[in-house]
Amino acid sequence: MILAIDMGNSNIVIGGIDEKTTYFMERITTDSRKTDLEYAVSIKNIFEIHHLDPMSVEGAILSSVVPPLNPVLTAAVRKITGKHLKLVGAGMKTGMNIRMDDPKKVGADLIVDSVAAKAEYPLPIIVIDMGTATTITVVDKHGDYIGGVIHPGLRVSLDTLSSRTAQLPHIDLESPGPAIAKNTIDSMRSGIVYGHAAMIDGMIDRIMAQMEEKNVKLVATGGPAKEITALCRHKMEYDRDLVLYGLSRLFFRNGA
Repeated sequence: MILAIDMGNSNIVIGGIDEKTTYFMERITTDSRKTDLEYAVSIKNIFEIHHLDPMSVEGAILSSVVPPLNPVLTAAVRKITGKHLKLVGAGMKTGMNIRMDDPKKVGADLIVDSVAAKAEYPLPIIVIDMGTATTITVVDKHGDYIGGVIHPGLRVSLDTLSSRTAQLPHIDLESPGPAIAKNTIDSMRSGIVYGHAAMIDGMIDRIMAQMEEKNVKLVATGGPAKEITALCRHKMEYDRDLVLYGLSRLFFRNGA
């Protein structure tokens, strides 16, 4: 089993996985104020909850969009597993061509999603990953990463709406009712949730038109993805563990 960690701006996904089995996947809050010891305790607690020994871990890998916390997570993982933490980044073997203006600046999370999607699904493929940002990445029929979209995520959109408007409250993202809402809170939920689903549908239409492909696989992952994509016109497969698959493949591709 390897320890696979995906650090986003809001949450850190921590998983135990090997080439056949996902043993666990949990989320903790990304907090720049935490020390390596505090993160080590959180990770150790996850292992204990799942009745697993952290010292049985063969190795560890990190995908991160929060560079200042990389040394903190590295030290935390070493404390509880004794292993060095591999970092997804420039120079890592991905097994795919990255056809971007500057491949070195492509986010690690986007690379991980694409590596997993290429390995697990038929090509071409569009991956929708919903977190702090909603990202849409495209792997073409040749297995090349050809680009994508970055859009504000659900929570970012909602928090911005509430904080920048004096009369709109802070609300929870519950399932909305009818699109034509009858009060302020339901109107906000309708706009954020249905609006996000409509954005995803619209971007998929534009991307597929640019690709000139008819049979494109659609896969969604990330915290709210299952609920939001159920509201989309386009049918897509929900894959909770996609990021873990990608991290696992990158770990073994680059030497255990």
